Amino acid sequence: MSAQTYLAYDYPVLGAFMTMLVFFLWIMWFVLLFRVIVDIFRDDDMGGWGKAGWTLFVIALPFLGVFVYLIARGKGMGQREVAQARAQQEAFDSYVRQTAQGATGTSSADELTKLSAMRSRGEITDDEFRRAKELVLSGAGPARSGDTVHTSTGR
Repeated sequence: MSAQTYLAYDYPVLGAFMTMLVFFLWIMWFVLLFRVIVDIFRDDDMGGWGKAGWTLFVIALPFLGVFVYLIARGKGMGQREVAQARAQQEAFDSYVRQTAQGATGTSSADELTKLSAMRSRGEITDDEFRRAKELVLSGAGPARSGDTVHTSTGR
């Protein structure tokens, strides 16, 4: 037997564990490296020369560059990540609100049906019905509060 033996390879399960550990650390290193590079370009406070310098440092000396970046700018990195997450959430919420408002809107046919029912009940006159109908058909939307169409019976 040789004088130098490796404990991990004396036990096959331990060898598989060490291989998985090295593979996991290798993948985590690349994730960290790419997150740092993305953060360099996401930072709006840093100028072009600063971004170029940090990128060159991180690519030329990856281990040292990433660790120095995390020490020097790690706190700001977290703040930028939180700010981006908030902006994405606000954009999503805004999109959902706009979509929900569009889904609850009434069509022209619905508006005309309501106007016809109001005219048959005597709530609006024929002239008011005609003007409101023109508004709906022209795409100006339903009758607004400033128009002459009254929705209550008391006028």
